[in-house]
Amino acid sequence: MPTPTGPHRTGVTTLYLVDRSRRDPWDPAIPVRELMATVFYPARTVHGFPVAPHMTTGAAKAFNDIDVHVHRLPGSGVNWAATATHSYTNAPAQAVRRPVLLYSPGGGDPRTLGTGIAEELASHGYAVVTIDHPGDGSEVEFPLTTSYRHEKVRETVFRGDPRTDADQFRTVIETRIADTCFVLDQLAVLATGRNPDVTGRAVPEDLGRALDLRRVGIYGHSAGGTTAAEAMYEDRRIRAAVNLEGYLDHTPETPGRAGQLFPVARYGVDRPLLLLGSEGFDGKEADQQALELSWAAMLAHQRGRTCRRRIDRAMHWVFTDYAVMAPQLQAAGLMSAADRVGLVGTIDPDTSVAEVRHHVRSFFARHLPSRCRRPQ
Repeated sequence: MPTPTGPHRTGVTTLYLVDRSRRDPWDPAIPVRELMATVFYPARTVHGFPVAPHMTTGAAKAFNDIDVHVHRLPGSGVNWAATATHSYTNAPAQAVRRPVLLYSPGGGDPRTLGTGIAEELASHGYAVVTIDHPGDGSEVEFPLTTSYRHEKVRETVFRGDPRTDADQFRTVIETRIADTCFVLDQLAVLATGRNPDVTGRAVPEDLGRALDLRRVGIYGHSAGGTTAAEAMYEDRRIRAAVNLEGYLDHTPETPGRAGQLFPVARYGVDRPLLLLGSEGFDGKEADQQALELSWAAMLAHQRGRTCRRRIDRAMHWVFTDYAVMAPQLQAAGLMSAADRVGLVGTIDPDTSVAEVRHHVRSFFARHLPSRCRRPQ
């Protein structure tokens, strides 16, 4: 994993959250909506705390069974559970209020693939919360089983691209937005000194005091980018958003016709939005056209709060940890050049990581500066 460039060492912890007001949309046997989230934050000290792994053992095993085949990654020769992050598990947080940034991963992707950007932002003074969307994400490992979920690792229900199914894509985005708003609610609980984790596991010291929920941003990749833009439109608590190559229209009900724009693209938004894309977006021609049309509609609004940028020589997954993983796998002879290019493009990882970090970090630095605020 690339080393964060900020002045702060980072701590990390996970939260198991349960929304009892909603049933799970993907499995009728689950009467509640379970979520897993990871919080990265500037640590007061990391001495004596273990470095967190990139993936848990259970998630890594499922990753090898699912994601490897979807993205043409090597099925052997890699221990996916062995990669270390640069964050320290349950280290105490700095007791100063930090802007809070939420992250929603791509459709069918786990939250762990956004670790690199999350650590970078946390090292520069943000509290970053990455969210898994169970049933959608490829694999989600929970801390325990339940009477309605008999395995700790829950795998995706997708058997193809949800973008090709209008009803499924609508459910994806609606569920993710509801997940995001619920996580924000639970962070408010944490900020008051209570523990929202359903298991009652202790949270890191002063973590609640590190959350400034008056300064909330969101970013996401692909379906997560769609979620970020629309969640900001629907939830006034969110003050800025970054869409990393996510559509701003629904899947067309009738093939060959344009999909209905999401409200954020139809009506515009009065808060800052960054549309960050890649030169080689890898969708079909109709998908590329849909992305362009929906982004053009967003940019056409006269409020002037939306901007667009592009990463050259890059492909769709350059906004994830694949940006550094794929070149390393190619260099080790475990991944072909064609598969690496199809995933992240020809761009050198040092360049791509620096560019993506720059765009995301500078956007939030401009609109949600990470100035310290002492808790009252």
